[in-house]
Amino acid sequence: MRWADAFIAADWGTTNRRAYLLDGDGNCVDEFEDDKGILSVGKDGFGKDGFGKDGFGKAVGQIRERLGDKPLLLAGMVGSNRGWIEAPYVPCPAGLDDLTAALVWPEEGRTAIVPGVSLVDPDEADVMRGEEVQLLGAFAAGLVSPDALVCHPGTHNKWARLLGGKIARFMTVMTGELFNLLKGHSILSDLLSRPVEPDEAFAHGVRHALANDCLTAELFKIRARVLLGQANAEDASSYGSGLLIGTDVRTGLREGSDSEIVVMGRPELTRLYAEALRIAGRQPREVDGERAFLAGARKIVELIDERS
Repeated sequence: MRWADAFIAADWGTTNRRAYLLDGDGNCVDEFEDDKGILSVGKDGFGKDGFGKDGFGKAVGQIRERLGDKPLLLAGMVGSNRGWIEAPYVPCPAGLDDLTAALVWPEEGRTAIVPGVSLVDPDEADVMRGEEVQLLGAFAAGLVSPDALVCHPGTHNKWARLLGGKIARFMTVMTGELFNLLKGHSILSDLLSRPVEPDEAFAHGVRHALANDCLTAELFKIRARVLLGQANAEDASSYGSGLLIGTDVRTGLREGSDSEIVVMGRPELTRLYAEALRIAGRQPREVDGERAFLAGARKIVELIDERS
């Protein structure tokens, strides 16, 4: 059985999963996205044992019911210690060859889990799961240079340095999660409920973050500025997002501000980070994360076939 004749690639996260059916030419011919992330396994008829193997077996069977009885490549939190079977992290520097060599096989020859990547230094520790397929897939597809600095927005934003086409080092910034926590569980929640736009309020927040160090103090000022008539309440969400993303960008540029910068992910997020980088004086390129993920999955499948 050659995987490249047709296979399913799934990016299976904590709260959501996205699955794609790729044909023999590497084209995506069918796909779906739902809210059946790893935290839902064990619920809704997937099995009563929570994170037990039976629950994940049923969840995998559902993917095949929707897209076909094909080989299945799984990436993301499904390989974590809370997922189906843990796929140990591959340490930096890590390339697609390294990931393929470390695949974990819940069903031999039929289902494989991509390992995450870790950074272990004397004073640093960091991990990623799922982003590595996009980062290395973008390089394999020629979407980023072999020595790029890549910003990958999300709940936990990644700043990844590629060297020679491998993930050499990276840093995680909890910007997305922090914004969601502030929006749902803070004194700012009523002000952060509006949609975020890359408008002048957002730019103001970015510029302020680039010039000031104390984010926690600046966040409280969002409310104070509205109460004292210095800002409009309808601008608070974009301004607050600008503060957070501007701080994120200021931190990320320390990873190598002299190199090409690519912002990769979903367009609704990449546009905000790209605008913040432009305000910081850089000219980033945006790359669609789904396209990069599929490129990475195709390359891993090629390597599986070569090794079989």
